[in-house]
Amino acid sequence: MSDMQITFPGGKKVAAQWHGFEIMTDQPSGGGGEGSAPAPFDLFLASLGTCAGIFVLGFIQSRGLSTDGLKITQSMDWDPEAHLMKKISFKIDLPKDFPEKYKGAVIKAAEQCLVKRTLHNPPAFEITAG
Repeated sequence: MSDMQITFPGGKKVAAQWHGFEIMTDQPSGGGGEGSAPAPFDLFLASLGTCAGIFVLGFIQSRGLSTDGLKITQSMDWDPEAHLMKKISFKIDLPKDFPEKYKGAVIKAAEQCLVKRTLHNPPAFEITAG
C-alpha cells in the first residue's frame, strides 16, 4: 500500500504530497477559494486526458512517426440533475501523413490508460477518522 499525505495549507487550499511532488488544489473564487490552483475535480479530468495522451504519444513515438500536430480534445457531457459526468469523449487529431493502418491501434492505445481502466473497475473506498 502506498500512502499519500494530504495537507491543508490555508483557506480552501488542499495539497497532496506524492512521490516528491506537492500537488496543490484550490477552489475557484466563487467557491470561497482564491482560484490559485486547479480544483480537485479539474485534476481528475486532466488526469484522464494526460493519461490517454501518454499512451497515444508512446504508440506514435515507438513507431518513429512524427508527432507534429498531434492533439487530443477531451469533451465532457455533464448531467446537471445528477451533478455527475454522463460521458467523456476524446478526439485524437493525428499528425499529417499518419498511416491509416494505425488509426484503430492508436485508439486502442488511448484506451489502455490506467485512470480510465480504474474507473471501469473501481476500487473499494474506506474512510475512517481517529
